[in-house]
Amino acid sequence: MPHFKDYDYNQMRTIPISFDKQILQNSFEYSLSYLIDHEIDQSIFYHRYINDKNGTPAYDPAILLKIIILAYSKGITSSRKIETLYRENIIFMAISADSQPHFTTLADFVSRSHKEIAILFKEVLLICDHLGLIGKEMFAIDGCKLPSNASKEWSGTHEELEKKYKKIDKAVDYIIEQHQANDLQSFDPESIDRLEKQKKKLKASSNKIKAFLKTNEKRKGKNGTEVKSNITDNESAKMKTSHGVIQGYNGVASVDNKHQIIVAAEAYGQGQDHGLLEPMIEQSHKNLRYAKKEEKETRITADNGYCNTTTLTYLDEKQIDGYIADTGFRSRDPRFKDYKQHKPKDRLKPKSRFTVDDFNVNIKKQTCVCPAGKVMWLKASKAKIKQIEFMQFQAYEKDCPRCPLKNSV
Repeated sequence: MPHFKDYDYNQMRTIPISFDKQILQNSFEYSLSYLIDHEIDQSIFYHRYINDKNGTPAYDPAILLKIIILAYSKGITSSRKIETLYRENIIFMAISADSQPHFTTLADFVSRSHKEIAILFKEVLLICDHLGLIGKEMFAIDGCKLPSNASKEWSGTHEELEKKYKKIDKAVDYIIEQHQANDLQSFDPESIDRLEKQKKKLKASSNKIKAFLKTNEKRKGKNGTEVKSNITDNESAKMKTSHGVIQGYNGVASVDNKHQIIVAAEAYGQGQDHGLLEPMIEQSHKNLRYAKKEEKETRITADNGYCNTTTLTYLDEKQIDGYIADTGFRSRDPRFKDYKQHKPKDRLKPKSRFTVDDFNVNIKKQTCVCPAGKVMWLKASKAKIKQIEFMQFQAYEKDCPRCPLKNSV
């Protein structure tokens, strides 16, 4: 028999830890801790606390700032996940002095202190500028689409939202009719309970839309036309991304080229980048307290999403040296006037489709067989589009992937 060393899970061991010694010099957490303790005015948060004479002691804003910024620097923004960090990670235990605030305290601090945090952001920028970390030679401006905590299903113009709640009210009336019919015929407690829950849910949704329409005016776009509102988060917008359509914000940042320090950042409730370059430039200059002479010395670069006549006119009037990609340069360059002639003629073949005659349909029996000889299932016996009634058939999912006719059209 092999011989192993003894071990015992019931034994105890005390390990002394000095939190101050865990924060090593020249590390990010050391710089963060020093900056918040010695360079930043924390008194801007004090007006939120009224427990100087009585009440439970509150967590120091300095501790909450250190925890949140350190977690954000590692790409962790969830309050619950941050709470797990300072309960399990020694660095977070050290920088928080093992305070262990509840995750709701972090979430409340972030949501209620956004104005104060914006002031701190400007102070940090000025410190970075004083240390020579900002080159002021070029600012790169770009953005990304960020989802909001709102469903795109609750978006629409005021007219669309009115149609939505009227449709919901009709569904409620239908449920009431069903309920009354059940009472007359037979008493089924489970069915009635299910109908009641569904009715309450639909009524709550309808009342939510009605209350929103009464208290909110129509959202207007930059050209004056109405854009879609959102009942949950009316500042967000419906926008296309590479992963589909989301309800969210266009997060835009202006970054200095020397050390990639963000000098300005803002979330806009519009999907288009048009018109966002101007406010980002002005915010960058304002945060760094630029003089008019310094504004002209810094170059600006952005992608083709920011290229439009209004933006180019703005740069020209302000005498700002801007470098913006232009997707339409080929259409104005005489060297590319005949480029279409050199494209291969058969590069893209026109798509062809099967006609109705290719399907074997029996209207009386309500059956349909596709051109490949596979039976299709009846999706709708009386579908209607623009007062035209028709039957709708659909192929079975198992038949289509291996269909021999798939590549023939």
